[in-house]
Amino acid sequence: MSRRHRRDPRETQAPDEVFSEMLLAARELLAVRSPLDAELMVSDMVGAWWGRRLRRGDAEQVLGEGLVDYAAKAGSPAALTLLIALAYLGTARQAAKAEGAALALMERGVARPRWADRLGVVKPTGCYVSRDSYGDQDTVVCTFGYRGSDSGEDRHALVVVVDYNMRGMARDAWVSSQVDKLLEQARAEAEANAMLRFEEIEPQQARALLESAMKATAEYGDRKTTAPVSDSYSAYHAFARSRIKALPPGRKRPAPLHSEAPYSRDRRAMLAAEFLSSDAAEHLSDPSAASRCADHIIDYGCEQDFGRPLRVSPTKCETFLLDWLPRKVMLSPAEQEAMPHVLGAWARFAARRTGLAEEGLRATLDGVWEATARFAETYRDPTSFGLDRGLVERLLPDGDLSALARRVFAFPFLQGMHGEIKLDLLNPSDETDRRVLLEIDHADDRDRFDYDEHLAWHEEIASRLWEGDPPQLWEAAQRLLDLGHDRHEVLHVLIEIAERIGDDPEELAIALDDIADIPDGPPV
Repeated sequence: MSRRHRRDPRETQAPDEVFSEMLLAARELLAVRSPLDAELMVSDMVGAWWGRRLRRGDAEQVLGEGLVDYAAKAGSPAALTLLIALAYLGTARQAAKAEGAALALMERGVARPRWADRLGVVKPTGCYVSRDSYGDQDTVVCTFGYRGSDSGEDRHALVVVVDYNMRGMARDAWVSSQVDKLLEQARAEAEANAMLRFEEIEPQQARALLESAMKATAEYGDRKTTAPVSDSYSAYHAFARSRIKALPPGRKRPAPLHSEAPYSRDRRAMLAAEFLSSDAAEHLSDPSAASRCADHIIDYGCEQDFGRPLRVSPTKCETFLLDWLPRKVMLSPAEQEAMPHVLGAWARFAARRTGLAEEGLRATLDGVWEATARFAETYRDPTSFGLDRGLVERLLPDGDLSALARRVFAFPFLQGMHGEIKLDLLNPSDETDRRVLLEIDHADDRDRFDYDEHLAWHEEIASRLWEGDPPQLWEAAQRLLDLGHDRHEVLHVLIEIAERIGDDPEELAIALDDIADIPDGPPV
């Protein structure tokens, strides 16, 4: 069965225009004989809004539930077929609404398709996983057949690729009706490649693994980021979600390859010490820089890779060097110079500990050396932009490079003199010094009747920006800055929203996401 491509409605279309086009397309369902084809067609259809972010609300609610309401009002046979499919493929809210609407139309005598009774009535017939020896990814294959069909008609396999270099998210999904051919090919590839393993797993394990992976995809990054999935993922998302529910529950998520017991802080320190005293690290010329680099490598493995600091692969090393480090860690010049060499030494050390084949180690080292030149270009030291290193270290005591911009926005006065106060000596991470910095920032507001309360709100927003909590706060600030509003206008809008919403984190995140501009000038 071929992969379908996502049909994304144009941003300029009103919802009813989109729904009208979908209902027109749903007429094709009336001619379909196979429940599998019907499910795939509707999954592709609703995949048009998967991953989209709407300022007016959640896409699944605005578009998904809106489509159900539109089809219910249309009341045509095509609308009924769409509702029947959504009752199985939709979210819990969509399914409940769709089922009720479908029953109402059937009571009115609207004809339903012949495949309606078989839709989603499937049973799992086998679950398998293909794993690479690096532990980079699992390719999960779950096969299904329709209940009551002994001929194997409409037998099919759901295939989902789980990427552990992206926090275990599902990055690709598709469906094949060539089940036997698919399984034979997977077995043959594992026999021919020593770096691959193919094995059968319990359906309960498959369900736990896939539920976790799809949740990781949904939660990927912040609310402003689209998950880096394949082109086909959106089209198969609803189908995959429904098939996973057909698998029996009852097991914890199986541990990824090379998983160990959790690493405490002491265990991390012991592992670093073992590495630094090993033969693999003997050529490293700067022990101090090597020690700090090893700490970053271990922390990355523990916090970003399911507690697997000893797992190495070409992709993991490249992701670490060219993606995570440049975004998250403030390195000294000595650490910048040492990091690729330490990572290569770590690969040798870790390969011996995990038993990674020589072939895998060579490929990993090649990957490290290929990324080394790009690392020097990708890792942009803030001091290269003219920022004083002492200033950067005050702003990043936790080394979180991604926090630099929002902390500079929160505390712009950190150098020079203000009266007799030497700003270079004030620490924005200290509560007392933070208050002094904000008082300096608001020196012209001292005559305000509500000065203390106003300053307290600025302190609240500054503290939230410092911590990045919630992330939507800085995202909203950036949108307003991009529109040309000045810093204090933006801060006052953020204060107004925080004061109005109160302590409800979900409502605050939604309100911040909805900010598109400052309509009538800033509150004061």
